[in-house]
Amino acid sequence: MNSSRQTKPSRKNFNLILDDTGHRKSGTLTAGVGRQYIGEIGKVDNGIVMVTTHLYDGVRSLPLDVAQYIHADSLDKGKENPSFKKKPSLALELIDKCLNRGYSPKVTLIDGGYGNNRSFLKELEKRGLTYIGVLAKNRNVEAEIETGEKISLRLDELTAILPETSFSCIELKLQKPRKVWVATTKVEIPEMGQRTVAIVMNAKNVESATEIDYLITNAPFEKATAEWIVTTYSQRNWIEVFYRDIKGWLGVKEYQTRGKRSIERHWILVFCAYTFILWHWLTGGIARQWASKPLKTFVEVLEAFRIAVSYRFVRWLGNNVDVFASHPREFRLYLGLNFV
Repeated sequence: MNSSRQTKPSRKNFNLILDDTGHRKSGTLTAGVGRQYIGEIGKVDNGIVMVTTHLYDGVRSLPLDVAQYIHADSLDKGKENPSFKKKPSLALELIDKCLNRGYSPKVTLIDGGYGNNRSFLKELEKRGLTYIGVLAKNRNVEAEIETGEKISLRLDELTAILPETSFSCIELKLQKPRKVWVATTKVEIPEMGQRTVAIVMNAKNVESATEIDYLITNAPFEKATAEWIVTTYSQRNWIEVFYRDIKGWLGVKEYQTRGKRSIERHWILVFCAYTFILWHWLTGGIARQWASKPLKTFVEVLEAFRIAVSYRFVRWLGNNVDVFASHPREFRLYLGLNFV
């Protein structure tokens, strides 16, 4: 990817997306398996979880690294096992891998599983990283109210007392454009100091809102505007698109191995396959030769790639019939070929 102008990602002009994803896995013998929250089904179930990092620079959306989270239930002595690592620890290892390659993200985007972890946020700050993350609605903060008095309250309580005029309407330019109403405020967080929090609603007032999110950032106050926070954080959607594609089309869950090393290798192979398809997409060759219309999604590119491979295989087969003629009869019948 780095050798081509069309595919080479910027070393500094990109955002780093951190996330984890899981899938169901029955039994107890697969490495890392245990009852834990599985994002794709939205509940706790028996399965495994992988922590991943992803790069998005406005053009390229690329997977970077992956590590399997080993649930304590699958280890002797559980959390007392020396090899047990929590997901934030794995996440920091993946972030350090990115930094050690000389890639320095503009912003690191994290969800509530990491945004609510104060120790994790402090580790990001030690590395000089700017971040935007999700906070829980019951997070206690200290905020200044209209009277000038500073009080301690929960984020949802702070939202309830903010006037409607505090919220501004912003349209997010996603695959499906979406309007949100956002208010930003400075709050004091224990052991961290003052940070900017954005309250994001799907309606213009609290009473009508069915979704309210709370985003925290350590960006300079003059930069951390409502529009900058929600527009930048909306780029996390790219890792969800990536998960959807590798689960739906590249068989990331379709493995029959049980060891941690083998599972991580399988994921790395899927990362490579995904990136290989993106290389063909971004360099343009697959679209020029094998598509009758502009290719706009990974699925469309994959279909064009399959057509190209099928055509070339059939052409090669026509020139190499003797290779298959020398194979056992069962193999020839499996391919649907009738050799004399």
